[in-house]
Amino acid sequence: MSTLAHTMMTAARPVDSGLPGPGELDRYPYGDAPGTERPAVPSWEGADPEMGRVGRRAAGSRGRGLHGQLVQQLGQMIVSGDLGADRPLVPEEIGQRFEVSRTVVRESLRVLEAKGLVSARPNVGTRVRPVSDWNLLDPDIIEWRAFGPQRDDQRRELCELRWTIEPLAARLAAGHGREDVQQRLADMVEIMGHSLAQGDSLTFSRADTEFHALLLQLAGNRMLEHLSGIVGSALQVSGGPATGCDRPSEASVGNHARIVEALGAGDAAGAEAAMRQLLTVHLEVERVVPAPREH
Repeated sequence: MSTLAHTMMTAARPVDSGLPGPGELDRYPYGDAPGTERPAVPSWEGADPEMGRVGRRAAGSRGRGLHGQLVQQLGQMIVSGDLGADRPLVPEEIGQRFEVSRTVVRESLRVLEAKGLVSARPNVGTRVRPVSDWNLLDPDIIEWRAFGPQRDDQRRELCELRWTIEPLAARLAAGHGREDVQQRLADMVEIMGHSLAQGDSLTFSRADTEFHALLLQLAGNRMLEHLSGIVGSALQVSGGPATGCDRPSEASVGNHARIVEALGAGDAAGAEAAMRQLLTVHLEVERVVPAPREH
């Protein structure tokens, strides 16, 4: 067993349950994933008790502050269709509804504008933009779509995107031969195997996410590497039904191991084939919608 895997099993689990970026997995031990419930998405026209202070309502946004929680609330409402296209968003009304300051509302709307969800124009005000204007590659929008009415379309689109970019990344990675990164990939496979044996789906998911992020980096293509966040979001929101690598299983661990073996041998075609096998759709697996990640 590698030093990394041993560290994973002996370190103390932190409070945060979000998935890490590359290189951050060492600080997570094995353990049972905590149960979470999906927070209800509020209705803009709901009764006042349902529209209480943001700090009390945004269960899925703990640790983000009022600004982050309001972004989460409004983003979910826009993406779910509760706030339809061209709907005017009056800052004063938002502030009253969510009991937050004008500054919090203003900064939150700026974030949503950067994501393409709203637009602000002089003499027109702030309005919700149509789906065609949204930044659909934004990790937050991916998550909000995945837990709203568009969940099936979002999963399908993510799977199709991964099928396009990850086999190519595996083929390109086979020609780079960076032993340090390949060892890290092997460590992730080892961690996945141990977490599978212990029934630890959370650690499995974290190792899986880091594996794919590392592979995109190893490809040596900056544009592909830029998509690592999207792949990470896909792994988090897919819920395990769409692809073999999303669901902890011996077959998944084996496919990951074959990718590493092909990379070590410089076998570009073999690495690509192993990745396609990993991404093979298993339609017989029932669809399960997981809880949104905590921030």
